[in-house]
Amino acid sequence: MPELTLDTLMDDGDYLGSERARLENKVILDELERKKKARTLAVPTDDNRVRARLREIGEPITLFGERAADRRDRLRYVLSQINAARGEDAMPIESESSEESEDEEEFYTPGSFELLEARRRIAEFSLPRAQKRVARQRLDSRMELGRIVDTRKKVFNEVKKFSNLGSQIGDERPIAQVRFAPNNEILATGSWSGTVKLWNVPACTEIRSLRGHSDKVSGVAWHPQATLTHSPNIVNLASGAGEGNVNLWSMNRQVDIPLGPDLFAHGFTSDQPLSVLKGHLDRVCRVAFHPSGDYVASASFDTTWRLWDVNTSKELLLQEGHSKEVYTVEFQNDGALIVSGGLDAVGRVWDLRTGRTAMVLDGHVQGIYSIAFSPNGYQVATGSGDDTIRLWDIRSLKALYTIPAHLSNVSDIRFFHANDLFYKPFTSTKVDEDTEMNGVDEESKPRDTPDSEKPEGQSQDGVDSATKGYTEEEWRYRSGLFFASAGYDGLVKLWSADDWQLLRTLTTDAGKVMSVDISSGGGMIASGTYNRNFQLYAPEDF
Repeated sequence: MPELTLDTLMDDGDYLGSERARLENKVILDELERKKKARTLAVPTDDNRVRARLREIGEPITLFGERAADRRDRLRYVLSQINAARGEDAMPIESESSEESEDEEEFYTPGSFELLEARRRIAEFSLPRAQKRVARQRLDSRMELGRIVDTRKKVFNEVKKFSNLGSQIGDERPIAQVRFAPNNEILATGSWSGTVKLWNVPACTEIRSLRGHSDKVSGVAWHPQATLTHSPNIVNLASGAGEGNVNLWSMNRQVDIPLGPDLFAHGFTSDQPLSVLKGHLDRVCRVAFHPSGDYVASASFDTTWRLWDVNTSKELLLQEGHSKEVYTVEFQNDGALIVSGGLDAVGRVWDLRTGRTAMVLDGHVQGIYSIAFSPNGYQVATGSGDDTIRLWDIRSLKALYTIPAHLSNVSDIRFFHANDLFYKPFTSTKVDEDTEMNGVDEESKPRDTPDSEKPEGQSQDGVDSATKGYTEEEWRYRSGLFFASAGYDGLVKLWSADDWQLLRTLTTDAGKVMSVDISSGGGMIASGTYNRNFQLYAPEDF
C-alpha cells in the first residue's frame, strides 16, 4: 500500500451532500438550537424551589456531589429536553439576557498564513502515522483469541507486581506534575514553588533546577525526541505556570542561539528558559508537545487553549469553546487531533487539520482535570472532580464506560505508551510450541548458573529485562493495554484498558496525589504528591 499523503488522499467533494453527513449536521444543529432555547428558560434561583421543581417533573432532587448551581443547570437541561420533545418553545426570561441572545450568532475568526501552513504540515505528518497505526491494528485483530488471553495474563501479572520503590522530597511546595523523559532515565517535576527540577531515576538524585517562573508550575511536557535523538542544546522541555507564561527549556546550560535559517551561535545561559511564550491572560495549567515536536499546546484559566510554534515562539492559534477555565490538553499519537478539558465539565476533541470540533465529551458533572489519549488513537479517558473516569470512543461518538475510580478528584490519567526503542528481539532462543510464556525454552536454560554470573541487563529467568520476555507481537499489543490514575484520595490505581477492571492499588504517604506517569518501557511509575515529594513504583523483581 502506498504511503498516505495529501497528494494521494482522496478528496470527497460530496461530503456535505451525503445522507449520513446531512443527518449528523441536523442532529448537531438541533442540539445547538435546544441549548440556545435552554438559555432563555426561566428557572428558579432558590435551591429549595429548584428541588421542588425537579420533584414535580419526576427527576432526582439531587445527585452525588452536585452543587446548587449544578442542580439549577440540570433543571434547565431537563426542561429544555421536555420542551423539545413536546415541540414547545421555551418561555423567555424578561430581562436583557433575551435581547443579548438574539444577537448571538456563529462566527469565524480569520486565521494567519502561519496557521494555514501549520495545519498543512500537521496533515502531512499525521496521515502516514495514521495509516501505519491502522495497519498495525489490522494485524492485531488477526491474533488468535488464545494468544490474546495469554498476552493479557502476562501483562496484567506484571502490572500486579508493582510496589513502592522509593520516595524523595522534590521541593518545598506540592509537586503538581511529574513526567518521564523519553529515555526513561530522567524525571521532570513541576512544583508550586515555580521550579522545574530534573532527576535521575531510579537513583532520585537531582540533575538540575530550572527557575524561570514567578508563580506555581502546573504543567511540564517533554519533546517527543528529547534525551533520544534531540540535541540537548535546543528545546527539550516545556512548562506552564500561574503567571500565564509557557517556558521552553534546553537540557544543557550551553545553548544554540538561533541567528537565522540553519545558523546558530553557541552561548551560555543560567537556569533561564530558551524562550518564553506570552499571550495567556490567566494561569496556564497543562502543556503538551505535538508528536512532531514542532508545536506546543497550553490550557489556561482564560477559557482558551493555544497552539504555539516551537521554532518561532509565535502563537498560531487561540481556540475558544469552553464556558469556563480550560484545565488540560492532550494530543493524539497521530498528531491529527487534540482534546481539551475544562472546569465546565466538558471535553472537546478538535481536528487540528481543519479546526473543527470532532466530538464533544459531555457527561461529567464536575470539572475535568485530566485527559489521556489511548495509543489506539480512538479512545479518550477523562478524569473529573466527580471522582469518576469516563472512557469515550471517537468512532462511535459516545461514552463507553464510567469508572467510579477514586474517593476524591481524579487529578491525572496516563495510558502506557510502549516505545519500540526499548524492545530487544530474542536471538538465542527459538520460540515453538514447547516454549514457555516468557519466551525461553526450559531445556535451553542453564540449570546451575548463579545469578551473579548472568549477563548484565538480564533478569533472573535469563530473559532480557527490557522486554521481560515479550515477543514482538506481544510487545506491540501491550501498548495501551493498561493505564494509571491519580486521585485526591491519596491513591494511584492501575486499570486494564479493555475491560476497565482495577488491577492494582498503590498507596502513597500523602492525602492528595497530584500527578502520575508511566515510563515508556513499562518498568516504572512515578507520582507527585501534595506533601512535596514524588514516589517511584516498580515490579517487585525490579
